[in-house]
Amino acid sequence: MAKRAAQQRAARTEVDAAKSERLRTVGSYVADKGLKDFDRLIYERVRLGIMSALSVNSSMTFSELKALLKTSDGNLSAHSRKLEEAGYIACRKSFDERVPRTEYSLTPKGKRVLERYLAHMESLINAARG
Repeated sequence: MAKRAAQQRAARTEVDAAKSERLRTVGSYVADKGLKDFDRLIYERVRLGIMSALSVNSSMTFSELKALLKTSDGNLSAHSRKLEEAGYIACRKSFDERVPRTEYSLTPKGKRVLERYLAHMESLINAARG
C-alpha cells in the first residue's frame, strides 16, 4: 500500500512538473520583455499577413498584398506604414510607365521578429498538446 501511494505521489509530481513547464513555455514570451526583438506589433491579422507573405516572397507590390489579404487600400497602407516605421519591412516606390508602384520586402529585423513569433507559436502548440 505504501509503495502504491509513493508511486501515485511520484506520478502527481511528474504531472505537476510537466504542467509547470508548459506554463513557463506559454508565459515566457510575454514575460520576456527585456529581449531586443520583443514586440507585439505583428499580432494584428493584417500585419501578420504582410509579414508572412513577405517571408516567402522576396518582395510584393501593394496590389499583390491587397489582393492576397483581401483588405482595403487604407487598411493596408496604415498597417504597412506601422511595420515600416518599426523597421520590419522596407518600402520602395517607383513608377512603371507613369503608374506609381509600391513594393515591399522583409528586413532582417522583420525576419528575426517573425521567426521569434513563430517559435513562440510552436511552443504554445506543443504545450497545449503536451
